[in-house]
Amino acid sequence: MALFDKILIANRGEIACRVIKTARRMGIRTVAVHSDADANAMHVQMADEACRIGEAEVTKSYLLGDVILEAAKRTGAGAIHPGYGFLSENAGFAEAVEKAGLTFIGPTADSIRKMGLKDAAKAIMEKAGVPVVPGYHGDGQDPDDLAAEAERIGYPVLIKAVAGGGGKGMRRVDKAKDFAKALEGAKREAKNAFGDERVLIEKFLVKPRHIEVQVFGDTHGNAVHLFERDCSIQRRHQKVIEEAPAPGMPVAMRRAMGEAAVAAAKAIDYRGAGTIEFIADVSEGLKPDRFYFMEMNTRLQVEHPVTELITGRDLVEWQIRVAAGEALPAGQDALSIHGHAMEARLYAENPARMFLPATGRLDMLRFPEEGEGVRIDTGVREGDSVTPFYDPMIAKVIAHGKDRAEAARKLAGMLERTRVVGLTTNVFFLHRTVTHHAFDAADLDTGFIERFQKDLVPAARGPEAADMALAALAVLAQRAADRRSAHDADPFSPWDQTGGWRLNDDGHEIVHLRHGEDETEVAVRYQRGGGIRIEAAGESFQSSYVMEAPGELVATLNGDRSGVSFLRKGQALTLVREGASIAFEIVDPMEADLSDEGAGGAITAPLPGKIIKLTTETGAKVKKGDALMILEAMKMEHTISASAAGTVAEVNYGEGDQVEEGAVLIALETE
Repeated sequence: MALFDKILIANRGEIACRVIKTARRMGIRTVAVHSDADANAMHVQMADEACRIGEAEVTKSYLLGDVILEAAKRTGAGAIHPGYGFLSENAGFAEAVEKAGLTFIGPTADSIRKMGLKDAAKAIMEKAGVPVVPGYHGDGQDPDDLAAEAERIGYPVLIKAVAGGGGKGMRRVDKAKDFAKALEGAKREAKNAFGDERVLIEKFLVKPRHIEVQVFGDTHGNAVHLFERDCSIQRRHQKVIEEAPAPGMPVAMRRAMGEAAVAAAKAIDYRGAGTIEFIADVSEGLKPDRFYFMEMNTRLQVEHPVTELITGRDLVEWQIRVAAGEALPAGQDALSIHGHAMEARLYAENPARMFLPATGRLDMLRFPEEGEGVRIDTGVREGDSVTPFYDPMIAKVIAHGKDRAEAARKLAGMLERTRVVGLTTNVFFLHRTVTHHAFDAADLDTGFIERFQKDLVPAARGPEAADMALAALAVLAQRAADRRSAHDADPFSPWDQTGGWRLNDDGHEIVHLRHGEDETEVAVRYQRGGGIRIEAAGESFQSSYVMEAPGELVATLNGDRSGVSFLRKGQALTLVREGASIAFEIVDPMEADLSDEGAGGAITAPLPGKIIKLTTETGAKVKKGDALMILEAMKMEHTISASAAGTVAEVNYGEGDQVEEGAVLIALETE
């Protein structure tokens, strides 16, 4: 059967770039779509053609199915690949594509509908003999009835949006007294994210592992599984690190899960790539009778690369071939596991602030060179920005090795060599996770991050003496580079030398550094033999350096050589060392300090977003920790609480208002 000449990708960022790469290898032309915010995005530059589809907000661009469909017709695309998220699991869009005479590279609208509502999906799975989690999946949504069902199931329970996914509209409840508030939040978040506030209730397993199985079906009645992935490392019910195969998986359980997944796919005549997500009770280890169906994702998953690496199969190519009417490229007997793969999701977020998303410009973005067992999937470049309009994922850092230990070592090294400056990321957190003793021992469950929070997100520490010495060397290196690049620099003039030369004396200077509230003087002493001695925080370092590339320093401190990246913007200096970023300000002691002494009782927005609920008013008396308003950002709710006891002096924003990061939301007169 003939493949498509041209496909349109109804998505953006990393997944759009991923699809373009496979399409290009297959000789298929691609059409990108973009919002105003993405006009110069990486996926737009990579595609053969591109079409504007609207404004920055997703409701005015990437969710406009009719506009995207018109773009496909206008450009002559024969098929539409939805990627993941946005319209990928929208049955109406899939139906409209097929009715227009184009091909939807994904399942049928009927399959999407059957699996789109969790309660209906569980009923189908039960009928097909697939085990499901004990819970309530009925139509009744009266809060008192739901509370009674939670009592019947037994706490702890999990409230989940019927139409949900990605952790949205989900709340864990441990005690009956907290149920009503959690239900209200879950319903509100579900309605905002999916337009459907209905929920179901399930028993929460105390020590669960999230294990999913990749399935594939075609239009010839074939269905296979491509083994399992372990996605237990999660924060806010969203995956952070995934691996394949699941560590410690018994052969009998792998067979049982694979057979259950294929049965689930066949129960709905599934076509294309899909994932059957299971929750496994590992309180007594992995057992074949202790896994339960959670949901089916009727699309390609974010974490599909780990499956590709252990099977040697390109899942996007499989999607395209199956959508074109071909049979599956391989049967079950031809599929096998080779080695182990791990993926870490690099996000613009702050682990120290409950993983709040971050926005800003990627002033520096550098990854390890791709090669054997080293893969980077990204949709951004150095100089691009992470905006509040879309998911804050920067890249997927993926490693493959002959076994789990080798894959983990590779991934840790890749994270160490990843350099991001300009905004806060989780790269240091990821590195600490994959090098943690419990991760190494495969002691995994969905509460891993919460269980080892202090290890993975340690209290912030100030820079050490060696960090200050490296910062001083970075200042010297940048100064020398700037001088060399100056048009009027004279290499023989003593006035253009940067080595601190003095007549009859060793040259020296003081570099003033500020980190947070602390200011430090670092003494730099130039020695006649050519060396540099640096004195910082009571320690002395015999030093030298070589700047191998802009912002890349190889420094030697007291005989120990290491690489460090740095970026200087004005007086701001950021070091990236062993995966961690350290921010300094270079202080000119001759300038007056005009910094603000503090914001008093001002309560500010931790990130850009929309006020969706106001729970206080001017004149209200509040206690520390009281909820004042709810801010929605990147499809997640964030409660803004009182930082101290006091009286609300002024409320500057109302429900529905958009706010920028740092905006003063409420003025609080503290007691």
